[in-house]
Amino acid sequence: MISTYRAVVLTRNGGLDALELRELPLEAPGPGQVRLRVRATGVGFTDIIMRRGYHPDAPKLPFTPGYEVVGDVEAIGPGVTGFTPGQRVAALTVHGGYAESIIRDAGEFIPVPEGLDDAEVTALILNYVTAYQMIHRVARLRAGQSALVTGAGGGVGTALLQLLRVAGVQAYGVDSPPKAGLVRELGATFIDSRERPFDEAVRKRLPEGVDVAFDGIGGDSIARCTRAVRRGGRLISYGFTSAVGRHGGGDNVGGLSGLLALFVGTRLLGRRPSVYGITQLYQKDPSLLREDLSQLFTLLAERRIQPLIAHRLPLLAGRAGQELLERGGIRGKIILLRDVPKKT
Repeated sequence: MISTYRAVVLTRNGGLDALELRELPLEAPGPGQVRLRVRATGVGFTDIIMRRGYHPDAPKLPFTPGYEVVGDVEAIGPGVTGFTPGQRVAALTVHGGYAESIIRDAGEFIPVPEGLDDAEVTALILNYVTAYQMIHRVARLRAGQSALVTGAGGGVGTALLQLLRVAGVQAYGVDSPPKAGLVRELGATFIDSRERPFDEAVRKRLPEGVDVAFDGIGGDSIARCTRAVRRGGRLISYGFTSAVGRHGGGDNVGGLSGLLALFVGTRLLGRRPSVYGITQLYQKDPSLLREDLSQLFTLLAERRIQPLIAHRLPLLAGRAGQELLERGGIRGKIILLRDVPKKT
């Protein structure tokens, strides 16, 4: 009988060398819990922020990163009903995904319909639920309205563009020139982030401004988004990646200026600011994740959305995945898989 499993463990805050592959004891699930054999997990910038010590929802060190999982039910704890061994389920775990096994409360797991790809389902859990909830639960956008998306070629950015197209919303995607084709393929008007201030570019096309801006960058991007939004419109911030950076430590000044621009500057200019966090909303009402993920499963099955998978790596290659993400230029989501398709 197997008594251990392997996991990538974050041993300390720091660089990539803080991630270590370890063998850990395999435990039985307790009352109300389920143990999964992990099939897939994602690599996201949230994992990098946790590694550097800046994420508010990071657990106490040492821990295994991995914000979302898809896996097979392997063992069921006392008092658990509604699950069967081998059943495929998904969960928003926040941490724990870079591992062969994971245990969580049974209520966290959501059954996954047959016929859906593991990597694409994994991309839905964090990136697409984030995009879906911002569009429908925060902004409440309607067909015919307009929206601006910064970092449009990334994981959440591409999810936003696809879901805005489904909703009938005209999207403007801000990113660097190499991602222009991708942004246009997803139905958005491309805005070059390097050519000129993107708020000026938006206003040239839409003089009154967009109805909503979605920003995961922070810093100077907040002020530009504010100027790109019409008076009375909304700016939704879901991250401050510019304050952390891809390769170095935190930029406290940049982070503070971004917060001031969000909470003070937007209101002074007659815009409505919102801060979105998927974990905070999930903790407040877990049923919303279940509802929204079910809607996304349907859209995926109908191929009305198609998550962009940048890389499919082996399950325990979390360090390599984070290294790729830190290099930049990623289009879509990096997925770690138990069964990686062989190259032909």
